[in-house]
Amino acid sequence: MRYRKLGRTDFEVSEIGDGLWGMSGWTGSDDQESLASMQIAVDLGCNFYDTAWAYGEGKSDEMLGDVMQNNTGKRLYAASKVPPANDRWPARPEYKYRDVFSAQHVFKYADFIRKKLRVDSIDVLQFHVWDDGWTEDPEFRSTVEKLKRDGWIKFFGLSINRWEPENGLKALRTGLVDAVQVIYNIFDQSPEDELFPLCEELNIGVIARVPFDEGSLGGKMTLETRFPKGDWRAGYFGPENLPKTIERVEKLKKTLPAGMSLPEMALRFILSHPVVSTTIPGMRKPDHVRQNIGASDAGPLDQELLAELKKHRWDRKPKRWSD
Repeated sequence: MRYRKLGRTDFEVSEIGDGLWGMSGWTGSDDQESLASMQIAVDLGCNFYDTAWAYGEGKSDEMLGDVMQNNTGKRLYAASKVPPANDRWPARPEYKYRDVFSAQHVFKYADFIRKKLRVDSIDVLQFHVWDDGWTEDPEFRSTVEKLKRDGWIKFFGLSINRWEPENGLKALRTGLVDAVQVIYNIFDQSPEDELFPLCEELNIGVIARVPFDEGSLGGKMTLETRFPKGDWRAGYFGPENLPKTIERVEKLKKTLPAGMSLPEMALRFILSHPVVSTTIPGMRKPDHVRQNIGASDAGPLDQELLAELKKHRWDRKPKRWSD
C-alpha cells in the first residue's frame, strides 16, 4: 500500500481507502463479513475509512468504531458525515442553509458520530451535501470554526453533489474546508476542469468516491442486471441509465491491457492523478479488499493508456434517478 498526504492535514492516508456505504445501505451485506473485510483491509495497510451517519443511521459509524477499538495500536483515520436536516439528497439552491445545517443540527449529529466511533475528536467531519449558495451564511463559518476550536473535529470537509464538481468552489475559497469528497472515475472526469486545480492551489485533500460508477466499472453487469427493490442501485441502473452504461463499459473493456482487470484499471486511473489523496471503493468482501489494495501496489497507469482513457469521459447532468 502506498500513502499520500491528505491535503494540508498531517494525515498520511492510504491511497485505497474503504467506503462503508455498501455495508449498511446496499442489499447483500453481511455484518460479520463486512467486519472481517475491514480487518483484512487494516492488516493490508488501509488506514482511511469513510462513513456517514446516513449509512444505516449510525450503523457504519459503529462498525468502524468497533474496528478502531480492535486496532488501537494502529492509526486509523475516520471520516464521517453529518446528514442534511431536511433529509434531501442532493442539495438544491432553493433550500435554506439553516434548514439543512443549523449549528444545533450539526453539533447534535457530530456528537452522535463521536459516540459511535468512540472518539473525542473526529478526524474529518464532512457535510453530506452542499450548495455553494450557502457559502456566505455566517453560521457556516461560525459552526466550522467552533467544531475545530472546541476539539470536536480535527479537520472539516464537504461531500459534493453528484455531477456538480464546481458546486463547492466558493466554499473551498473560504479557507474552512480541508478536504473535499467528489465523484471521480474513468467516466466522471469533470473534476479535473476546475475543482482539482483549485484543490492543488489551496492544498485541499481530495477523496475520490464512486470509483466504479456504483458498480458498472466492476465489469460484471449486463443488460439483464437487476437490483432488489429498496436497493439504491435499482433506481440508478434503471431503463434510462443501464443500457447507455453497459454500452460504454463494453467499449471501455476493449482498452484493457493484457492481464489487467477492469476494476484495477479503474482504480489506477484515479490514482494516476496527483491531486487525489485517496479513493474509497466499497470493500464488503475479503477478495475485493485484496484486489483493490493491489491496485495501489501496481502504481499509476502509463501515459499512453491514460490518454486513451480520456476519450471515455462521460459528462452527465443530474437526473431524478441519480440523486
